[in-house]
Formats: sequence, C-alpha cells, structure tokens
Amino acid sequence: MGKTLAVAVFATTIFGAAFTACGSDDNRHGASALALSGPAGTVACTGKSRLTSEGSTAQQNAMDVFNHAWGQLCPGKNVSYNPTGSGAGREQFIAGHVDFAGSDSPMTADQIASAARRCNGHPAWDLPLVFGPVALAYNLPGVATLTVNSDVLAKIFTGRISAWNDPILTALNPGVTLPDTKIMPIYRVDSSGTTDNLQRYLTTAAPESWSKGVGTEFLGGVGEGAAKSSGVVQAVHTVRGAIGYVEKGFADQAGMPYAQIDTGSGPVPLTNDTAANAVNAIAFVASGNDLVLDLNPMYATHQSGTYPLVLASYEIVCSEGYDSQTALAIKSFLTTAADDGQAGLPSDGYVPLPDKVKERLITAINAMQ
Repeated sequence: MGKTLAVAVFATTIFGAAFTACGSDDNRHGASALALSGPAGTVACTGKSRLTSEGSTAQQNAMDVFNHAWGQLCPGKNVSYNPTGSGAGREQFIAGHVDFAGSDSPMTADQIASAARRCNGHPAWDLPLVFGPVALAYNLPGVATLTVNSDVLAKIFTGRISAWNDPILTALNPGVTLPDTKIMPIYRVDSSGTTDNLQRYLTTAAPESWSKGVGTEFLGGVGEGAAKSSGVVQAVHTVRGAIGYVEKGFADQAGMPYAQIDTGSGPVPLTNDTAANAVNAIAFVASGNDLVLDLNPMYATHQSGTYPLVLASYEIVCSEGYDSQTALAIKSFLTTAADDGQAGLPSDGYVPLPDKVKERLITAINAMQ
C-alpha cells in the first residue's frame, strides 16, 4: 500500500447556515403529526430546528444545496453536516452521535444489525438522494484530452501501467502526445464510498484486470493516499503525472481536466448529460423502503454517450425509533431535498434523481415513523 501524501488538505467544513429561528411546531403547509403530504411543494416545517449529520465528502456540496433549500422553505431549519467520509459517517450514525449519515455505500450486513440497535430495534434504511459522477482528474500539462478505459484504469491503480506513454495508453489516444512521465495514482486514504464505487466499477467492467475486490479502503496497493475529496484534488494538482478519482463538482471547482472513458463504443466525456444517461440504467436490489441500488448495469454499459462511473450517495436513517421532533425534522429535510433541492444540483456537478428513484424515495420518507 502506498503512503499518505503530505499535502495541504482543505479544512473540514460543517454546513449549517444561520436562519431566523422558528418554533418546532411551525407548519406552513398544514401537515400534521408525522405525515408529509407528497413530493411537490408540500414540506411540513415541523420538528426540531437543527439536525446533525456526518459522512460522505461526495455529497458535501449537495448537502449545502439541500440545506439552503430547506432554510428557504422552512426559515430557521438547518443541518450541520460534517464531511468526514462515508465510513466515519456510518460509524457516527450507528453510535447515535448524529441524526443521520451520508454514505456513498449502503450499509454492510454487520452495520445493518448495529444500526437496528441504534434505532431502538427498528431497521435503518438506505435512501439514495444524490447521484455524483466520479471524475478521473489528472495532471499532464499540455494534454487537454485524455481517454482511458476500465482495463487501463485497473492496470494504473494496480501499478501494471506505470508510464503515461505506455503503448496501451497511446493506442487509446491517437494524435495525442503523451509524455514519458511516471503515473502517480492518487487514492483516498480514509474510508471512502468513492473508493468503494471505483473498485466496484473496476470489478464489474474489468474483471480480468481488477481482482483486488471492493470496499471503502483502497486495495490497489500503489500510489499515494490523500484524505477526503479535497485532499485528492490538492494532491493531483500538486503532483505532475498524477491521476485520481474525485467527484466531478470538486474537479470543476479546481478547474482540473478529467479523462474520458471508452466503454467500447468510443470515448465518452464526463458531462451532466452523459452521467444522467448512466443513472437511467440503475435498478433497485429489492422491494420495500430500504432503497439499495444495483449499479452493475450502469458500470457494465457499452452504450454510446453514457459515462459509467457514477456513484449513488445515500442518507442512512432510522425507519422508526427517533423521538418525534427528530423524525418530523428529518422527514421535512429529506422531502425538501428530494424535491426543491434537486433543481440546484446540476450546477454543482450532480445528477438529479430520475423519476423512478424519486417516487420510491418519497414513499419511503413518508413511511418513516
């Protein structure tokens, strides 16, 4: 395993805008008890004024969008979100230290049992709220366009391709002069759902070249580690020849180039449209309100115009077992995020919820007790 890269990492930001406070019994739309009346403009501003959450750095900017929308609809309401990584978020939720978690991976079998104890004997649910395309940001001055595929990525992140002018890469990039520069893979050193999604993508799309497995810890064994999405951006920006995986919004904010992926039908650039095409391929693992998604059809796509490396980011909540004021506030926030909050996502590099996900998400939110 590579060592952690010593670079400056942006400070952790805890989101939570200060709005004019209102009482917890505020109900601007007339809903009562724990029922919320549907997806379109029907947010009940009940429950406590402040929620706490922790986890995914991938949904950090989306959480800011959702928090702003909630404060606009329900003045005085806010979520204090701590972007420490998906693994830490799940741990803090299970320990009862935050009201809900943000995670780019659903709960594991062990975590499901622990979360049920945290929820006073009731199951916790994985609720997909954010789709974030993962950019393959790189630092190659003079190379404006770079194409990779799943096999190349697997070999880069396991060290079997170690120079940018490797014949496999030059064949994928006709007309592009790739330098004789060492490739420096940059990976997340913290427990990361983005890492898990990358490794799941490689397992599905390049099984012959990636046999390392999946999980929130990087398993490739080469490169340099950086903490959080901001750390990956900083590391790639600092190291010539670097390539790292980070959410599109972070790469855009830093003005960094990112690679196209050739899925077998030609190179596909990462855009909001090509990522949205990929999201349309997802399916649900099961019926019910624990909305774990099957991303393998998206990862394995060969469809032209479809960028396959997109993660689903969940909010992990108790289906039941909160005190009433917390339950009301979480339902209010999630309903806002699933509806009004989606409009602000594309400008931050996210893909809004497709209708088939939004409909089941609203149903699950309304089923919370």
